Amino acid sequence: MSDLFSAAAEDRLRSQAPLAARLRPRTLDDVVGQAHLVGVGKPLRRLVEQDRLTSAIFWGPPGTGKTTLALAVAGTTKRAFEQLSAVTAGVKDVRDVIERARQRLGEHGRGTILFLDEIHRFSKSQQDALLPAVEDGTLTLIGATTENPFFEVNPPLRSRSTLFRLEPLAKADIETLIVRGLQAEGRSATPEAIAHLVDRAAGDGRQVLTALEVACALANPGDVELDHVESALGTSALRYGRDDHYDVVSAFIKSMRGSDPNAAVYYLARMLEAGEDARFIARRMIIFASEDVGMADPTALLVAVAAGHAVEHVGLPEAQLNLSQAAVHLATAPKSNRAALAIWNARADVQAGAVGEVPAHLRDAHYQGAKVLGHGVGYEYPHDHAGGWVAQQYLPTEQADKRYYEPTHLGAEAAVAQRMQHRPEPNTEGHPQ
Repeated sequence: MSDLFSAAAEDRLRSQAPLAARLRPRTLDDVVGQAHLVGVGKPLRRLVEQDRLTSAIFWGPPGTGKTTLALAVAGTTKRAFEQLSAVTAGVKDVRDVIERARQRLGEHGRGTILFLDEIHRFSKSQQDALLPAVEDGTLTLIGATTENPFFEVNPPLRSRSTLFRLEPLAKADIETLIVRGLQAEGRSATPEAIAHLVDRAAGDGRQVLTALEVACALANPGDVELDHVESALGTSALRYGRDDHYDVVSAFIKSMRGSDPNAAVYYLARMLEAGEDARFIARRMIIFASEDVGMADPTALLVAVAAGHAVEHVGLPEAQLNLSQAAVHLATAPKSNRAALAIWNARADVQAGAVGEVPAHLRDAHYQGAKVLGHGVGYEYPHDHAGGWVAQQYLPTEQADKRYYEPTHLGAEAAVAQRMQHRPEPNTEGHPQ
């Protein structure tokens, strides 16, 4: 009878739970997103289906489904499942779980999975309390963290765990969650309302379901419309369709190319406010750094790549600062497209059939008989000469007169031009002209 009352109470609580909690999947097949982990034949799915999952750490931004994934594992495995939060649990709670796991294993031969949410909140001593049980197989630990486990999880515990990185949910995944949420709430929504929710989600499934639940309450008993979503999110919808995406990105690139930092930051803000993927923006800046700045400021590429790393490690909204710094740096840097022209022109020649023979003195001479063929004969080792340079032919004879890279006299590239200008060009015999 008590079991019946417990089940009824559990059902009542589930029906009153937040939408995000009600939609949590019971099996891996119900998980939305993270296909690189739970797709057919992917590593996490294979380990769980074979019931051979060892201790693991789920690492990723908020709302990417770490808890959801752990509960889905619980619904798929034959092992017992216990759950603790590092925010409220202490060493005594951990020891109680370990004792129950030992008893369960000894009496029934059944293993136990402990899901520890926010594992980075555990102190070193608290994490150490877990180590013996993880080490001897009494417990299979699944830890969840938004922080880098290499900094926040004790090395002995981390070394005994497999790291699974969860990625922000794609827009298609967010839309799937919204459809499921509407079904659970028994509501419909206008396409504009759904599109605004998707655009503002920033890969966070929990946030979008929370906003959807509020929007449904505001719309009660009618359909969810754009103004309900705007109220739930606290932000107005920004018109940003497919054409706007291409137009704003184009304006962003051209503003940096035109050395206008004000316009560059403005269009960056437009993209961020519209929910554009910050990783996409960073990729465009990395390309720009080589295509439009190049050797005029070689540090531009370092700045752009650093901004890309910052997006991955810090995430929005904080990474907006890194993106802004990079955009200003690229916009104000001296410009040169000569490095880009060099590879474009060289590839065009190769595609057109300019594939002359590698000069004999440059060919591989590290095998027996190479010198008999003339390979490496006459090669001058630049470091044996003053200034670390010697005039000799490097291009095939057919392309010997080609100049794919012609430096400008802008920014740091002026020094490159000066160095190249003071070096006499070799003739086809490998001697200075």
